[in-house]
Amino acid sequence: MNSSLHVTASALSIALLALPACAGEMPVRPQNSYANGAVSGAAVQQDSLAGPGYADIADLVLSAPVIADATVRSTAKIKPAEAPNLAPGLVRLYVEVDVTALIRGADGLPPRIGYLLDVAPDSAGRVPKFKKARVLLFARPVAGAGNQVQLVAPDAQIDWTPSADARARKIAKDALASDAPPVITGIGNAFHVAGALPGEGETQIFLTTADQRPVSLSVLRRPGEQPRWAVALSEIVDESAAPPAPETLLWYRMACALPPTLPERSTGSLEAADAAIAREDYAFVIAALGPCGRTRKI
Repeated sequence: MNSSLHVTASALSIALLALPACAGEMPVRPQNSYANGAVSGAAVQQDSLAGPGYADIADLVLSAPVIADATVRSTAKIKPAEAPNLAPGLVRLYVEVDVTALIRGADGLPPRIGYLLDVAPDSAGRVPKFKKARVLLFARPVAGAGNQVQLVAPDAQIDWTPSADARARKIAKDALASDAPPVITGIGNAFHVAGALPGEGETQIFLTTADQRPVSLSVLRRPGEQPRWAVALSEIVDESAAPPAPETLLWYRMACALPPTLPERSTGSLEAADAAIAREDYAFVIAALGPCGRTRKI
């Protein structure tokens, strides 16, 4: 397709439904190993400061049943009159890509797929050129149109980079693991028990989760030492409990979901002095987690 070609929405829908999945070619299936296409740590580090960070990619991965590494074959403008709900100042494109690798997708994908993308022209009114660009797509299938997907968000087409690819693969793998951490929805009750010595004590804070699985934070204080904290994913806090490593799914679940301060209701049953220590210990945990780093609007 020519980049300046106008396509009506109705004609596009008919074309997509009638378009074969490239006769004689096998559909692309998810790669068996998430290490396929892996890149070196140096390559990831080289471009880690550019493009979306861990939290932004995790948001997309966790909402996308289809994730593909693809190369843009062509784009076509859709007339504004045929682009419902198009935000002012944007241009809607029909994008056709060749699928290089399927990172997630239970039913596979045809070798060539299409989707709609809304983009902003530059200050001179020029629409971005995507032809031959390598991209990562985060999408969902379109019922009845095997050659078409729908992006899960307006920004769910991102430039392919080694770090974006590696992060997407790792997050997708971790999310499907049997021991994947639960979705954290808030803070439950907090407790503090003072120790035998001045400045000694332990705070425990229970988190609420989407599937009711237990998650708790513990902060241990000893005289003359820095506080130590850990997160437990079971009813029992044992010696193996530790803080989550940065840029892991558990870290993301916590850093991007926990409120900045301990809610008053969480310490409602505590004495004032114990409540103050619990709030201080919670602030210590939040500082240790660091910022979520999300830049997307969700």
